[in-house]
Amino acid sequence: MTRLALGAAWRARLAAQQDTPPRRPREALHWRGERIGSVEPDLFERAGMLHLVARDAAGWHMHEPHAIADGLRAAGLAGAWRDEQLAVRNGAGAVLGTIERGAARALGIATVAVHLLAVDERGHHWVQQRAWTKDTDPGLWDTLVGGMVPAGEPLLEALQRETWEEAGLRLAQLRDLRHGGMVRSVGPSSSVPHGYVVEDVEWFTCTLPAGVLPSNQDGEVAGFECLAPAALAQRLEQDGFTHDASVLYATAFALPD
Repeated sequence: MTRLALGAAWRARLAAQQDTPPRRPREALHWRGERIGSVEPDLFERAGMLHLVARDAAGWHMHEPHAIADGLRAAGLAGAWRDEQLAVRNGAGAVLGTIERGAARALGIATVAVHLLAVDERGHHWVQQRAWTKDTDPGLWDTLVGGMVPAGEPLLEALQRETWEEAGLRLAQLRDLRHGGMVRSVGPSSSVPHGYVVEDVEWFTCTLPAGVLPSNQDGEVAGFECLAPAALAQRLEQDGFTHDASVLYATAFALPD
């Protein structure tokens, strides 16, 4: 039995955190005539980049995203720098260009992540503990696999890459791999004080056959456990998991009220 008995009060609190307003007011950020994010009103002044932007009644307009990203980094206002490009999309989802991942939260740019929720043949849940060196949520528990989807990488290829990097598994080793859906997470960034998270989390489920065990490859996982449903539910309700993982487990496996 894979289902989780999660308390109504915990689930209500989790739902209330799913779309959280910013800590400070934010103003719209545009590029190429399209709204693509949001910023705190004094961000560009603090970064010494007023010459790289324009401002009108609609908000801020940036001219060159790569210069903006470099300026944020130089001013110490970017997140962890990964030398990884993320897609910049308009409100309709059309890709306008790319920007360094480390600048996305400060600019409130929407991102896409992919997660894999795995059970074993008994219905127990494989979970990972995030490395203590992670920039976001170090040491917390998470789904078996989870990571950002970079620009130009199809969703299934991103899942395949992350599954190998984090768990040392190939998709061909997984049984009953299915796309479960997407949840949107919106709220203040935990790693960038002036940042805002807007993230679409695509999630998949699968079964790990007997004898197939995860093994981290990239140093970003502290360890793995395979938890019975009752143990997983208890750890979730004790806030031992990241917010996104908690939402995904509640969405995919919670018993109905």
